[in-house]
Amino acid sequence: MAKNVTHTNRVRADIIAMGTELTTGASVDTNSAWLSARLAELGVTTRRHATIADDLPAIVHEVSESGRLAQVVVMTGGLGPTADDMTREALAAAVGESVVLDEVALNQVEAFYASLGREMPETNRRQAMRPASAAVLENKWGTAPGLRMRIGGAEVFSLPGVPREMKAMFAAYVTPVVEAMEGREHVSIRVLRTFGAGESNLAEQISDLMAVGRNPSVGTTASEGVISVRVVARGDSDAEAKLLAQTDIDELRKRLGVLVYGEDDDTLASVVGKRLAELGKTVSTAESCSGGLLGAMLTDVPGSSACYLGGFVPYSYEQKSESLGIPMELIQTHGAVSEPCAKAMAERCRALAKTDYALAITGIAGPGGGTEDKPVGLVYIALADSAGVKVKECRFSERLNREVIRDRSARTALNMLRRKIAES
Repeated sequence: MAKNVTHTNRVRADIIAMGTELTTGASVDTNSAWLSARLAELGVTTRRHATIADDLPAIVHEVSESGRLAQVVVMTGGLGPTADDMTREALAAAVGESVVLDEVALNQVEAFYASLGREMPETNRRQAMRPASAAVLENKWGTAPGLRMRIGGAEVFSLPGVPREMKAMFAAYVTPVVEAMEGREHVSIRVLRTFGAGESNLAEQISDLMAVGRNPSVGTTASEGVISVRVVARGDSDAEAKLLAQTDIDELRKRLGVLVYGEDDDTLASVVGKRLAELGKTVSTAESCSGGLLGAMLTDVPGSSACYLGGFVPYSYEQKSESLGIPMELIQTHGAVSEPCAKAMAERCRALAKTDYALAITGIAGPGGGTEDKPVGLVYIALADSAGVKVKECRFSERLNREVIRDRSARTALNMLRRKIAES
């Protein structure tokens, strides 16, 4: 099912991130991507992202331009207490106003410091300043209040740059205003998460669904071996948009099968943890080249103690023998990076930890240590259960760096377990 939808007078947004630390690369702007995703969910198309250094004329120019061409402008950063935090002055200059002290905002900043048992530094008075026509947005999550004002044809919201504070204030102050605007699209956005196939191979299976101009639009992105398939459906109502999106999601799941491990914020570890909890099963880990990364992924999931009992990180030959009880003769004969060693690591780990499943990883993450027979990127991953042990040989590209090879090894191990327990 697909449908062409034409909208006029759409609500469009601009996102402006302030800070020289962003333009010099000292910090990475993650706020703009998050804001675009939230605005899209609200049926608002983001017209552009702008990243501006701490330069007053440049900020004034960008804000004025956005006020002329967008209906919603969300700014982040530049609300701190120091002289290089220029958002307040820039907003005032854009509309030819002065900056005034807001007593209510000042009381709020003072109260925040009082709650910490500290006296407010005098420099923090700057955070209680606002353009004369601006409304102050109380920051219940930090010190810097936000601002809301009208510039040109746009509702302009200025939020703190701290992601936690920005996200909370967007939900509290921006979302209700945008939801009340006329001209928003009816949009349904769904994301499938897949693992186990490259982006180009996966795209071949769904190429017709990815046709340009199609509604829903379907696209793929790759990150850390995970290929995400994003479905954006537009309709004449919320119900129609959701139906269009669900139809494509059903077709994608049918075509991609076991490659799909979840949706939206699901991770391989969270899906594995949830399924293990449902089955009442447990897992342990034995990691060499991944150095505990697999265990860290599993324990990143809240409540993981119900299914993950612990692990071993036997990095050296001696530790593989002493901590896991693997015969040194086996290691010397086949090498630590070998199918027999991975198999023994998984078997011994499961027996010692007394778990239903055990995952073992041994390999060469590089950049050195590789040979012609055993190059950098060679990794053996073993999964042990009551039925025996399955070992997977992986040959990750030598062009990948050490961090990526370790990460890919841990995710591949999780995916092996995911597919195993999905059958249970």
